[in-house]
Amino acid sequence: MNALISVSDKTNIVEFAKELQNLGVKIISTGGTYKKLKEENVDAIEISSLTGFPECLDGRVKTLHPKVHAGILAMRSNPDHMKQIADLDIDTIDFVVVNLYPFKQTIMKENVTRAECVENIDIGGPTMLRSAAKNYQDVTVITDPDDYSKVLEELKSEGQVSLDTKFYLMQKVFEHTANYDSMIFNYIKNERKDTSYPEKMSLTFEKVQEMRYGENPHQTGCLYKEVGKCEGSLVTAKQLNGKELSFNNINDTNGALELLKEFEEPTIVACKHGNPCGVGSDSKDIYTAWQKAYSADNMSIFGGIVVSNREINEQIAKEMSEMFLEVIVAPSYSDKALELLKTKKNVRVLLLPEITVKQPEGSYDIKKINGGMIVQTIDSKLLDNYEVVTNRAPTEKELEDLMFAWKVVKFVKSNGIALAKDKQTVGIGPGQVNRIWSTKQCIEHANELISEDATKGAVLASDAFFPFDDCVEAAHAAGITAIIQPGGAMRDQLSIDKCNEYGIAMIFTHMRHFKH
Repeated sequence: MNALISVSDKTNIVEFAKELQNLGVKIISTGGTYKKLKEENVDAIEISSLTGFPECLDGRVKTLHPKVHAGILAMRSNPDHMKQIADLDIDTIDFVVVNLYPFKQTIMKENVTRAECVENIDIGGPTMLRSAAKNYQDVTVITDPDDYSKVLEELKSEGQVSLDTKFYLMQKVFEHTANYDSMIFNYIKNERKDTSYPEKMSLTFEKVQEMRYGENPHQTGCLYKEVGKCEGSLVTAKQLNGKELSFNNINDTNGALELLKEFEEPTIVACKHGNPCGVGSDSKDIYTAWQKAYSADNMSIFGGIVVSNREINEQIAKEMSEMFLEVIVAPSYSDKALELLKTKKNVRVLLLPEITVKQPEGSYDIKKINGGMIVQTIDSKLLDNYEVVTNRAPTEKELEDLMFAWKVVKFVKSNGIALAKDKQTVGIGPGQVNRIWSTKQCIEHANELISEDATKGAVLASDAFFPFDDCVEAAHAAGITAIIQPGGAMRDQLSIDKCNEYGIAMIFTHMRHFKH
């Protein structure tokens, strides 16, 4: 039996080759792999000895030869195939051990050139893998070092690799090459700055972990990450404490992080079931921001997610440790803070130093539907400009709170309403089937959870236009003094007139932020 070994990932390859050799398998190898095996006293022969043709073009051509591919593709059960390769003096190749040029590692290097990336597109490797996989009944093909032990175990116990294992290894080949080709396609698309939607979308993700279950215990779940640096993403966070993250933890925390990235000053976001429940900012002090976020809704934060764009200090950690939180994420923690948080063995404490880094503009937002998927670019804008549409313009203080509320409502499920005062949310109304219900809901919650006059002097943000003037009526009754909304309804003038009647300032953004 013959094994052709050519790997860029040389993990355990020497040990595997020696085991094959001990089982009577002849080793054929190429380039750097051949050199490594010879250095470790593996009796390998170089590929050019098999083909009778030297490697050329700086190694671009070495395995693309009939003696290689006929040896792999010949069907042992086909007498004509076996006669042909015998007549051509070609021996069979029974094991193909190949993984590909490190294209992913290359494109992730700093200041890498296009020429270097292109040179790391493997040609011979995928061809050998596909050949071997096509002839899986006769050839054992291995791309992953984790499979070496499985193959050796079967060879030693049964004298051969089972057909079921060979079929499994075939599957891994096409997973490996599909992922590889997808990376190349997306690299070229990005390099060309091509923002069009391709006719055939090819995306690649890498498995991070399987989960105990999905949204509900009867569903399975798994986390994958995009190929790339993923700066500021939850998938790059380091877990310092607590249980394994669940499907819902990850989904909710991602939403909280995306909202947090809208703020530059010290800010805390508390989130529950994909919606913010309390947001607080302060020009200087993260503890004040924490107090605002907590007091905005000290009921819903129970069992929630808390993310911070500044270091969590001992004072905040002490208060956090006195309640039940699912996940805490911050760019850093003081030693005392971490010590306190670790006393809660189940709270998931995550470190994300690049927490403020946003997704690149043009990144895709993808939702799976039955039989397909819908794709859009991420909602990366906050607003281009705004227009004062009422007789009274907002004061400087109102405008500051309006911009704060507009950032928050962008991440509230539609129909979404957010109330804010002094850079603190005082009421959030998410996901109702009409806008007046969302408005009434967040006003009621503000007065119930904070104080009876919590909404007096507050501002209101709506993620989309008011179809009627009923939201203005409700705002006035609650003591709200300013409104920010996209505008664009047929009855806009009714809302404008009602604001003028009550002395409420209103601005239009001419941009909505639906979030479904």
